[in-house]
Amino acid sequence: MSGEVTKSPSHFLILGLGESGVAMAKWCLRNGAKVRLADTRDSQKFSDKQKTWLAELEQAGLKDVQWGPLTDNLLKEIDVIGISPGLSPTQEPIQSFIATARQDNVEVWSEIEFFARAIAALTLMQEGVANTPVVLAITGTNGKTTTTALTGQLCERAGKKVAVAGNISPAALDKLEMCLNEADQFSDMPDIWVLELSSFQLLFTDSLNATAATVLNITQDHLDWHGDMQSYANAKSRIFGPDSICILNRDDPLAFNLLSEDEKLNRSIVTFGAGRPDEQGAFGIERDLRAGGIDWLVWAEVDENQEPKPKRRRKTVTPDEEELRLKRLIPADALKIRGRHNALNALAALALARSAGLPMSLLLHGLRDYEGEPHRVQSIGIVADVEYVDDSKGTNVGATVAALNGLANNESRKRIWLIAGGDGKGQDFSPLREPALRFIKGAFLIGKDAKSIADALGSEVSCTISETLANAVQQAAHQAQSGDIVLLSPACASFDQFKDYIARADAFASEVTELGMQIDGVHI
Repeated sequence: MSGEVTKSPSHFLILGLGESGVAMAKWCLRNGAKVRLADTRDSQKFSDKQKTWLAELEQAGLKDVQWGPLTDNLLKEIDVIGISPGLSPTQEPIQSFIATARQDNVEVWSEIEFFARAIAALTLMQEGVANTPVVLAITGTNGKTTTTALTGQLCERAGKKVAVAGNISPAALDKLEMCLNEADQFSDMPDIWVLELSSFQLLFTDSLNATAATVLNITQDHLDWHGDMQSYANAKSRIFGPDSICILNRDDPLAFNLLSEDEKLNRSIVTFGAGRPDEQGAFGIERDLRAGGIDWLVWAEVDENQEPKPKRRRKTVTPDEEELRLKRLIPADALKIRGRHNALNALAALALARSAGLPMSLLLHGLRDYEGEPHRVQSIGIVADVEYVDDSKGTNVGATVAALNGLANNESRKRIWLIAGGDGKGQDFSPLREPALRFIKGAFLIGKDAKSIADALGSEVSCTISETLANAVQQAAHQAQSGDIVLLSPACASFDQFKDYIARADAFASEVTELGMQIDGVHI
């Protein structure tokens, strides 16, 4: 299939030679547009991957490449700027450049805006065809990748052709181009698109009208990019299109209140949360005290075979008006992904997949089999009856709070030793104090902001400034007792000591392996 859906505008300036920038440039070239690529970095210092990308673009017909400072001349004859997600609009020189562009009536699009317009055009081309694409969109400070991957697996288990893309990689446009190249007809295209979207991608996205969308949660993160918390939240809220079913976390006030009360009255809403569902179609968790306190994922639905569309909320509804019947879906401890926060991710994934009209019975098989994503509360080994858990992807305070709450699971005995620290990017660490007091036996702190975390935890929490990850693992192993957990959940970015969170996770795994070689009783 040709997929030639970009007819107008026709002159594009792509900012940034990264995965999204390359995807936008390739898409524009595919559709016959004129493309100018600009990057402020020294091209002599590009990685091998970037050099390969550039060669691919030149082979695809790119002729206009500009290196160096952003000047007004770059805007000559340009209709649209395609901006890479790594470029912050609140920082110079991007801020001034975008302001100048908008004065000249130049639009600014993210890669997801290109994708949204392409999907809308393809949908129009398929008018009258039964399998017009469903789009399920996921964002949130934490849990995006897990929920996206799980939603994709659930939809596949229900027999659908599924494309998973976005922030999770590959880029949405790259995946779309791949699908178009492989398809002979519309019926060969994916039935369902599952997109992980970051706040960076959403800020310059206006046309996305996903079938269903969710903001899993909102805690402090990326304030260096957005400028303040309100701007960050506003960017997240752009995931909800005019016709989207809105999947809302009723336990997270910031996420739940992204829609005003008036908007909630006029939108299709499905909620999820850690408590008992309070309205038809909602998802939650219920504890069965008669069975020893087993937590069940539950769904408030009367009859799946005659299920109504997610209902619009009404101020006049009272509990007596509609009697709820909770359907037990799966025990929480039957999930292979650990922690209460992952149970909530599972509920969100179920809500999204149900919004696509998929039968619950098929979804539950996929839910049981999902094993999770690397570096997200992932058990990597047991040494001397002490479990070591890698949550290196926990790069903000909210992620670490979720990991602590999830692993502790309201146990009365403290058994977690926390390894945290790195570059906090100006975060407020005070939310760590409450779960630390409840759940951890001590903290071993590393990196740039170790002292700031210790100050936030306070004198009632035993804190050791370990400085390095190697020291932290050794010190934690020395103090941990049988049945304890050593959790790497840094609440910080890794860049002060490591290339990225994956390198940090690899270093942690190496230290645990080394520790296991020193001690009998190892299970790696």
